[in-house]
Amino acid sequence: MYVLHIANKNYSSWSLRPWVLLHALGIPFEERLLPFPPDGDWSAFRALSPTGQVPLLEDAGTVVWDSLAIVEYLAERHSGVWPEDAAARAWARCAAAEMHAGFQALRGTCPMNCGIRARFERLPPALAADVARVEALWNDGLARFGGPFLAGAAFTAADAFFAPVAFRVQSYALPLRGPAADYAQRLLALPAMRDWYRAALAESWRERGHEAAVAAAVGEVEDLRG
Repeated sequence: MYVLHIANKNYSSWSLRPWVLLHALGIPFEERLLPFPPDGDWSAFRALSPTGQVPLLEDAGTVVWDSLAIVEYLAERHSGVWPEDAAARAWARCAAAEMHAGFQALRGTCPMNCGIRARFERLPPALAADVARVEALWNDGLARFGGPFLAGAAFTAADAFFAPVAFRVQSYALPLRGPAADYAQRLLALPAMRDWYRAALAESWRERGHEAAVAAAVGEVEDLRG
């Protein structure tokens, strides 16, 4: 059975991507959660992963340590990771790669924190540009392939890569228009996403860096965590 190593569900957007894909496709795996260190000691992560980061997938001695590489590893062994239609598959791969490599303002200004609610009085220009690109990309995929998911009728890796953005939309009240707004809610309503969210709210761990980044970006924050 696969073993997927992840970090805190409240913070770890990269961990969510393969986790939600495995759940959505019904692929059995064992979850092992290693919290971000509150004291700044990352030695446990460096001992686990060549990069000192998660997610990391183990499969009978094979170690895959990057989220996009994990997706491609799974795609070689399971159907449904990418769309069957060639055009939809090409689009989905482009969308996932764009998310994997881009949207730096969205990542930096709105770090994933499932359990908080905050609102920008005005979006910084770079963040506004990233949100506009997310909206355009989502609306394009939904219109091009008919929805309800980005590349057609089924949840694929493209949706998994944008699942953390749905949590950011919820946490920071990011404005989306058209079908993209409904799509964000559709992702949040998925059973696997709701399970992740409940677990995130229940976590007792706090990591100073993530918390400070949120406070610096938006100031006043409502904390829903227990």
